[in-house]
Amino acid sequence: MPADRPAPGASRLDRVIAEARRNRELREQSYRERALKLYPWVCGRCAREFTPSTVQQLTVHHRDHNHDNNPPDGSNWELLCIYCHENEHARELDNAGRTASGWAEPEAPATHQPFAGLAERLRRTK
Repeated sequence: MPADRPAPGASRLDRVIAEARRNRELREQSYRERALKLYPWVCGRCAREFTPSTVQQLTVHHRDHNHDNNPPDGSNWELLCIYCHENEHARELDNAGRTASGWAEPEAPATHQPFAGLAERLRRTK
């Protein structure tokens, strides 16, 4: 029995999850096939070229990061190799923690003062 099909007598939640997974896989196959027909099999970042035997390493990246935005002309897609695709998403996660002035402030400021009283201690030792 395929992993995306619930066992007979499975709960309603199991059936809903299985159906959602099947729909996602169908949607992904659909836009992937369209993107591979529209664009040359070249990574949009590193320019690595792909052949029918290596095309499984080529992914469809959604420029706006919305996997439901799949226009027929492919304007929201770019083909990236698996390494550049991973790098693209890692960069987005890195930037999510930044503000306009630099890194985001921690939720609670640090209160420990490791050098508190150091000047007094140094005066005593002289």
